[in-house]
Amino acid sequence: MNRAPGERRLSARQLVLRYLLLLAVLALTVGPFLWQLSTSLKGPGEDIYRYPPSLIPRQATLANYAGVARIIPVWDFALNSLKVAAANVLTNCVGAALAGYALARMRFRGRRTALTVFIMAMLVPVESIMIAQFVTMRELQLNNTLIGVLLPGCIGAMNVLLMRNAFAGLPYEVEEAAYIDGANAWQRFARIALPSVKGTLAVVAIFAFMGAWDDFLWPLIVLSDQSKFTLTIGLNFLHGTFADDQRLVAAGTVIAVLPLIVLFACLQRYFFRGVGEGAVKG
Repeated sequence: MNRAPGERRLSARQLVLRYLLLLAVLALTVGPFLWQLSTSLKGPGEDIYRYPPSLIPRQATLANYAGVARIIPVWDFALNSLKVAAANVLTNCVGAALAGYALARMRFRGRRTALTVFIMAMLVPVESIMIAQFVTMRELQLNNTLIGVLLPGCIGAMNVLLMRNAFAGLPYEVEEAAYIDGANAWQRFARIALPSVKGTLAVVAIFAFMGAWDDFLWPLIVLSDQSKFTLTIGLNFLHGTFADDQRLVAAGTVIAVLPLIVLFACLQRYFFRGVGEGAVKG
């Protein structure tokens, strides 16, 4: 078998070390979720603190999930989170795509300055501007509303830069041919550029959904009405009053994580393609 220049064959020891490292990384990343899933399926008669620990429940039960629903209106909280996350995906995909296309393909005065502003926005810690965000929402009378939760993150600077890099990697010849045929900027964006960066758009959608779904601090600050709580805030009640029952906490955690797993499973084909499209280019 011919090998490419510079390619060398790994020794058995190096191969074993590589697989051991991969297994260690897998255990660190997937292990906590599997443990939470196992704990959420264990009944009250099973000791979750036994040593050595048991990952497989002796008698699996879904009673813990029903218990979470009895303690808190978990499905109402999940619906609120879904509304915010879905709106966040829509605004980020549309806004980041439009801004990224303008920064990458259009020529206008101040383009480099605008790009620098987006880069600098990524360097500002979110915690340092939360007071200003809260005051702004209060002046707009959007406190204690889901719109107030959505608005600060409706277009992320990172997502704009991802889309900008994806559009910048497209060949100019295709758009020039469309321009000669009479296509305006909107037509070139919608019919030529946007279909070519579906992968990066999927990456933006996943990041936007995860950011909105997992956010805890900002909804905790801006919301005060329990009927409008998102899932992350609602699950916090399980850690307070019922902190002694880790089975319920684990069940609530699994409920919160499952939508992210489903979303990634549906978009993983586009996600891995989009990582290459939106890679930082010189």
